[in-house]
Amino acid sequence: MASSNSKLERRELGNTGLKLSCVGFGASPLGNVFGPVSEEGANACVREAFRLGINFFDTSPYYGGTLSEKALGKALKALGAPRNEYIVATKCGRYVEGFDFSADRITRSIDESLERLQLDYVDILQCHDIEFGSLDQIVNETIPALQKLKEAGKIRFIGITGLPLGIFTYVLDRVPPSTVDVVLSYCHHSINDSTLEDIIPYLKSKGVGVISASPLSMGLLTESGPPQWHPASPELKAACQAAAAYCKEKGKNISKLALQYSLLNKDIASVLVGMNSVRQVEENVAAFTELAAAGIDKDTLSEVEAILKPVKNQSWPSGIQQS
Repeated sequence: MASSNSKLERRELGNTGLKLSCVGFGASPLGNVFGPVSEEGANACVREAFRLGINFFDTSPYYGGTLSEKALGKALKALGAPRNEYIVATKCGRYVEGFDFSADRITRSIDESLERLQLDYVDILQCHDIEFGSLDQIVNETIPALQKLKEAGKIRFIGITGLPLGIFTYVLDRVPPSTVDVVLSYCHHSINDSTLEDIIPYLKSKGVGVISASPLSMGLLTESGPPQWHPASPELKAACQAAAAYCKEKGKNISKLALQYSLLNKDIASVLVGMNSVRQVEENVAAFTELAAAGIDKDTLSEVEAILKPVKNQSWPSGIQQS
């Protein structure tokens, strides 16, 4: 049986009592979304993550059309660790066939997810990318359905995810206090966009835990650059490309710098990073270990920030326009 030997910092997630590893395991790549991952490869990846102190695993039925949940479920089973030693989050409402935040679909969704994950409960169930649904339906129908699942013991905590930050305040202002436990934000706590920091005081005042995903801005802050479909403007892509080239020229890696930057904010319980190989797991954990020992490379960071300054906090539209 694998045992966790944690060098990773654990951070409290809002008022949940959960302590998450500051680097979280994003399991979407296990759904073959960035190329094939064998069952053996997925198992090795999860085993190494747990061994190095990662205790938080995040997936969704949407990733790889349920493949990510199945692969993560098999890997956790193969790990053989006690259930209370790892934290699993999955999502509901977004599927390969489209969005459905109805109470009926959410209620069926968790049973399907638990079967694929081979678990009796998940720690966090999150409404996935709520900007693509009606926020009023989320408030009046979806979240009450999730509360029933919580009462039934199938989930421990309730979360919401999405890109536009305004969706979080819209929902949290309209649900009873302590109803939503967690928000998962992505692409808003990275070197090119730090707008998540603006709403952290509000989220803390509501007792809501914060998870941040995509510290590399969906590939913008990488040497190889973003995928073809990336929704960023040409200016934003060009600035990030210039920043990556600067780092490479100086013998630095922009992706490592970007992950370390995201890890600096202790109000963020966990920074989720997609991983699909043992090497990626080791690099991500090493980035934190190095940060803890030596701090961030301030000179390179300030140069990169200067290059990105003209496009700082520029985002892109996501979801159906909420009036």
